[in-house]
Amino acid sequence: MNSSSTPFSTLIRTASHEQHMEAETSTFMSDLLGGRLGVDAYARYTEQLWFVYEALESGARRLAGDRVAGPFIQPELMRVASLERDLAHLRGARWRDGLTALPATAEYAARVAECARTWPGGYIAHHYTRYLGDLSGGQIIRGKAEKTWGFARKGDGVRFYVFEDIGNPAAFKRGYRELLDGVLADDLEKQRIVAECRHAFALNTAVFRALGEEFRLSA
Repeated sequence: MNSSSTPFSTLIRTASHEQHMEAETSTFMSDLLGGRLGVDAYARYTEQLWFVYEALESGARRLAGDRVAGPFIQPELMRVASLERDLAHLRGARWRDGLTALPATAEYAARVAECARTWPGGYIAHHYTRYLGDLSGGQIIRGKAEKTWGFARKGDGVRFYVFEDIGNPAAFKRGYRELLDGVLADDLEKQRIVAECRHAFALNTAVFRALGEEFRLSA
C-alpha cells in the first residue's frame, strides 16, 4: 500500500488489522464476554486499564500544546475519572489499597509514558488504539457487563465505556480520522507510527494473555 496516496487513517487501520483481531479474540476476552468468567475478572481487567490510562492522560497534560500530538488531546475522551468511579463500585472505597499492575500491564504503561515523554508520534499511536477502540468495541464490553453482572445501564461499573460528552460517536470518530489524515508527519514518520500502533496492540494482547493465565490458575 502506498502511504503517500492512501489516507493515513486508512493506512493505520488496515496495517494494524491483524493485531486488532488478535486482541479482540484473545481467550481472556472471549471468556469474559462469553460469561465464563466472574465479575472479579472484569474488575481485575478494569484495574489494568487504570494503569494504562493514567499513563496516557498524564502524558496528555504534557502534550496538549504539542504541534503533532496536541490536536488529539480532547477532554471529552479522558477516562481516568470514570475508571476510578468504576473501581470504587467494583472494589470499594479503598480500591487503591489492592491495586496492582501485572508485569505485562506495567510494560504497556511504561511504553505509553515513554512515548509521551520522548515521541509525540508514538503517543498518537497509543492514543488511537485505545480511545477509538473504546468508542467502538468497548461498547460491546459495556453491554455484556450490564447484562451479565447487572450493572445499571451506563451506570457505575461501566462508566469507563460511557462518553457522556460525545453526543455523536460516529461523527466524533470521523473527525478523529480527519486529524489522523492531517497529522504533521512525513511518510517515514507515519510508517514509524503505524509500527508503534502494531506494538500497542501487541502490548494489549500480552495483558489479555496474562489475565487469562491468572484466571486459569485461580479456577
